Amino acid sequence: MKSPEFDYIKVRTIEHALSLLASHGDEARVLAGGQSLLPALNMRLSEPSLLIDIGGIDALRGIQVTQNTLRIGALTTHTDIENSALVAQHAPLLKLAVSHIAHRAIRNSGTWGGSIANADPAAEWPCCLLALDGTVIVQGPQGERRIPAADFFTGLYTTDLRDDEILLACDLPLAKRDDWFGFQELARRHGDYAIAGLAMHLHFAGPVVQSARLSWLGLNATTLRSRKTEALLVGKPLDAVTLELVAASLREELDPIADLTNSGATKKHLATVLARRLLTQANATRQSVAA
Repeated sequence: MKSPEFDYIKVRTIEHALSLLASHGDEARVLAGGQSLLPALNMRLSEPSLLIDIGGIDALRGIQVTQNTLRIGALTTHTDIENSALVAQHAPLLKLAVSHIAHRAIRNSGTWGGSIANADPAAEWPCCLLALDGTVIVQGPQGERRIPAADFFTGLYTTDLRDDEILLACDLPLAKRDDWFGFQELARRHGDYAIAGLAMHLHFAGPVVQSARLSWLGLNATTLRSRKTEALLVGKPLDAVTLELVAASLREELDPIADLTNSGATKKHLATVLARRLLTQANATRQSVAA
């Protein structure tokens, strides 16, 4: 199929983009890397009257440390994140996840902000942002808003981003010494949409877990955390007993939605497999550090 006709404007400033959004409302769409929007246009899943290309706004690019956070600009590409020494040091979870994103050509063009704003429930970046408890920074006619990741993703391909706002960047807390990060997903082939995926962020106090965040992709209409299981992990070592408790808790807490090829029961089982794998890795890492 071919996309419907639309007007196209490439802007150079955030202010110009916001003025166009204000005048065109929900008839306008913002184009960043285009890896999600352009296929949607061609399949006529989206039919805007105006496409606003923000690719020329240099202020939306880059990765930097600001005070106690790592800030990633909306137009930063997946490959930029993959190659960033700052990301490797301060947000290693992203380094673990990035190779799972599609293929090289898409990682070269696709953007961090585009993925966050698209809110695909099977996408890696929303899942990681939730696991890291990051903050989304947006700008509209009334100025900037800071939205916690837990409040940003509201449903299937929907977020708290308003029609007259643009996503500027995200702030991520800097990794601490006793943090541990893990990421795994299961897909039929590398680059395919994941059947299930897990981003894990643990903070340790000696041999026991002090805090835990388990963020899931591919299970429901939006990325989500298993907060009851997170609470169960706190204060426990990652021994065999804990792993059994976690598996039982996840079977009770998670209620995955079936897709075209996998039942909800299959996804739930795979979720417990992923949790066991990552917790086993975390335990092995902690033991090697203590030895």
